[in-house]
Amino acid sequence: MSKRITRRKFLQKAISYGAVLLLPRFIFAQTPNPPRGKFNADSTAEDVTRGLDLTGKTIMITGANSGLGHETMRVLAMRGAHVIATARTAEKAEKAANSVKGKVTPLVCELTDFNSVIDCAKMVEELKLPLDALICNAGVMQLQELQTVYGLEKQFVVNYLGHFLLSQRLLPLLQRAPQGRLVLVSSGLIRKAPKVGIEFDNLDGKKSYDPEVAYGHSKLAVALYAAEFARRFANSTVTVNAVHPGIIHTNLVRHLPWYKRAGANLLGFLIFNKSIEEGAATHCYVATHPSLKKVSGHFFVDCNPVTPESPHFSNQKMAAKLWETSMQLVKKYL
Repeated sequence: MSKRITRRKFLQKAISYGAVLLLPRFIFAQTPNPPRGKFNADSTAEDVTRGLDLTGKTIMITGANSGLGHETMRVLAMRGAHVIATARTAEKAEKAANSVKGKVTPLVCELTDFNSVIDCAKMVEELKLPLDALICNAGVMQLQELQTVYGLEKQFVVNYLGHFLLSQRLLPLLQRAPQGRLVLVSSGLIRKAPKVGIEFDNLDGKKSYDPEVAYGHSKLAVALYAAEFARRFANSTVTVNAVHPGIIHTNLVRHLPWYKRAGANLLGFLIFNKSIEEGAATHCYVATHPSLKKVSGHFFVDCNPVTPESPHFSNQKMAAKLWETSMQLVKKYL
């Protein structure tokens, strides 16, 4: 059935396309000529997994208690995967796991507490299962006041460093799978990151702090991690890709100023270009689709790789320095 393009949908697509064009150029250790699939901005998580039998697959996702994480968990479990679903508390994780059909193991993973991250990784290891995919989805956006954890700006820790630690600890399980996939959720708002890229002299945010810039900074770190991981594991069976799910109304907006939240509620039909079901599509596609078995080091939007322009991703030195700096920051937990 053909879809009728409404004025609202046209405006949403125009806004979305403009945001993609403003994204930086991702010069990863990329696999050449990644396939462009039949899915697009209108595809849902159910669409991109239709016909797939994920029985026997184990997939872990952080932040599974709401929004994109919950929908991703629901659809992957529905397709037969054993989903390891994490949330900040046992109550939230268990409630989420019990809300869907299929095999779901709830675990606690508080990304601001590295001991919690390690405890979570140990519990996954105790399952003695290979990990077919790890989807690093949980996040926090635009904290209005500077908050620090371990002497670091909190968004940097939650969105990036906690996931860096978790994925490093679980790397052996990804390597044990026939083809492990690391899916890192970034954002189109990386364009709001500092002009210099990663501010290694301001990781605590005390030199300067702006909520939007700090969020972009953390998501830039996520994407650079994907770039460096792809380079270091180019000959591995483990692939890594970063994704931008779209502009979606989820709990992520809860820390925005009241007037921005009010504007989002009133003009959401223009601001938000996807539903949660559509937003979760790229998560599920990159984590499971057979056509991406050998695709690594790309940035996906609307279930397809994009190559926009910016200087940061041509800077392998920055990506490598971020990796080494991150290793030093979490070395006692590795």
